[in-house]
Amino acid sequence: MKLQEVTDYLEDCFPLSLQESYDNSGLLIGDKAMELKSVLICLDSTEDVVEEAIRKGANLIIAHHPIIFNGLKSLTGKTYIERVVIRCIQNNIALYAIHTNLDNHKQGVNAEIAKRIGLSKCRILQAKKGVLCKLVVYLPKDALELIDKALFEKGAGRIGNYSECHFRTEGIGTFMPNEMAKPVIGEADIRSSISEYRVEYLVSYSKLQAVLAALQTSHPYEEIPYEILPIDNKNQDEGAGMFGELDVALSEKDFLQELKTIFNCGTIRHTPFLNKPIKRIALCGGSGSFLLQDAFRSKADIFITADFKYHDFFDAENKIIIADIGHFESEQFTTNLLAEKLKEKFTNFAIHLTEINTNPINYF
Repeated sequence: MKLQEVTDYLEDCFPLSLQESYDNSGLLIGDKAMELKSVLICLDSTEDVVEEAIRKGANLIIAHHPIIFNGLKSLTGKTYIERVVIRCIQNNIALYAIHTNLDNHKQGVNAEIAKRIGLSKCRILQAKKGVLCKLVVYLPKDALELIDKALFEKGAGRIGNYSECHFRTEGIGTFMPNEMAKPVIGEADIRSSISEYRVEYLVSYSKLQAVLAALQTSHPYEEIPYEILPIDNKNQDEGAGMFGELDVALSEKDFLQELKTIFNCGTIRHTPFLNKPIKRIALCGGSGSFLLQDAFRSKADIFITADFKYHDFFDAENKIIIADIGHFESEQFTTNLLAEKLKEKFTNFAIHLTEINTNPINYF
């Protein structure tokens, strides 16, 4: 099996267009044409993880955190980043990162955390803006069913929990082919009029290229009339964080104890208890302090995340409990998520989870 088969599948599931502008997800080291033996999945591609991959015969490492964020001006081994890159190249090991595109997907990192906690009625905490467009297609009436089917299969027309959504109006289209054209309808140098539909679909930019490719193959016209219009709507399926509800409310102390057990936390840093049950929960894997106002708006009783700074804890203002469970701890099940996703597609391929604890933070 080729490396490109794996990267194409992951990027179809979790498109690179979902990543933040500062991020560097995707293939960092390796040739997409290389043959794969097996894969090792980790949160951080440390030197110990590379050595583990060598021992296990894995020539692909999939890491959540990209080890290369900024340009490398030299490869002399003076930093752990350079040593990891050198060791991978020396041993023909490909390195792939899947970071904020996995964070921002509704079935990504935060969905896995919500599943572990047992949340239902889950929604994105901070839905993304500027990631949707309206695709307007003009088509002959008898082509509607075929085009609908092709575009819906590629992700057009999805709004929250609804799929196969479009709006159409009827009108008259006119056109005159020249002598070089090969029209399906009409003749050269003769103006034609035909009854058509104007069909509007909501499309995520992450799905747009696949949708346009489906349009090209399903539309009968030689020159396909369509428009792509940017819209400012928020995409309910893409964005940062998540919130949901427990089936049964727990006391604050019991819930924090449950968190410690589930995530094997050395400690939980938290703001004072508010003496009310925990029912609605907001969360964000990794560094999530930027979502505190969104947690307020969700009316959550507690906000679970990591990397809160000292002064930021004051911002809770006795409106919510902030629970900082640790960066590594919050994202540790990401490796399980990726392994399960790969197994859905590749059944005869060895997939290893790292046995190395890459958490750089220790608790005394």
